[in-house]
Amino acid sequence: MIIRYIATVTLAALLLGGCASKTNKEETYNKPAAYWYKQIIRKVSVGNLDKADDAYTSLASEHVASPLLKEAQMILYRAHLDEEEYLMANYYLDNYIKRFATSKNIEYLKYLKIKSHFAEFKHPKRNQKLLLDTIAKANTYKEKFPGSLYNPMVDTILTKLYLTELILNKEIVSLYKRLGRDKAAKIYQEKIDKSWLKETPIATENQSLFRKILP
Repeated sequence: MIIRYIATVTLAALLLGGCASKTNKEETYNKPAAYWYKQIIRKVSVGNLDKADDAYTSLASEHVASPLLKEAQMILYRAHLDEEEYLMANYYLDNYIKRFATSKNIEYLKYLKIKSHFAEFKHPKRNQKLLLDTIAKANTYKEKFPGSLYNPMVDTILTKLYLTELILNKEIVSLYKRLGRDKAAKIYQEKIDKSWLKETPIATENQSLFRKILP
C-alpha cells in the first residue's frame, strides 16, 4: 500500500512538473514585439548579452516586420562592441546595413563598420590580414564618399593603421635578417621605404608602440 501510494505521488509530481514546464515554455512564445524589445533592454542593462541575443532571436523570428528590430539591432551592436565581442557586434551591424541602410545613413553605417574593425586591433601582430583589410576598406570609403563628414575620423584611423603597418614591417625585416632570409627582408624593407610615414618621430622610436597607436 505504501509503495503504491509513493508511486502514485511520484507520477502525479512528474505529470504536474511536465505541465508546468510546458506552460512556462508556451509563455515564452507568441509575445508581442514590445515584450521582446523590453527583454533586450533589460538583459543589456544588466550585462547579460546571451539572454539579450536570445530575446532578439525571438523578436526577429516572431515579428519579422516589426519596426523595433531596427533599434534592437543597433542596441545589440553597441552592447557587444562595448564588451569587445566584435564578431557579434559586426553580425548585428551587417544585418542592420542589409535591412535598414538608405542613401541618407549609408555613409555613417559604413564608417561604423570601419570603426568596429579598427577597435579589434588589440593584438595587431596576430592579425596582419585584418590590418590590411581595414586599410583597404578605409581607402575605399574615402573614394566612395569623398565629401563625407566622417572622413577626418577615417583619416585618423588610416594614419594609425599605416603607422602600425610600418612598425610591423620593421619588426618583420629585423626578424628576417636574424634568420638570414635577406630576400624576404628586402621585400619588406622596400615597403618601408615607400611609406610616407617612415621619417616621422613615432616611426623612428622604439618599435613597441602598438598600444600607443591603436585603441
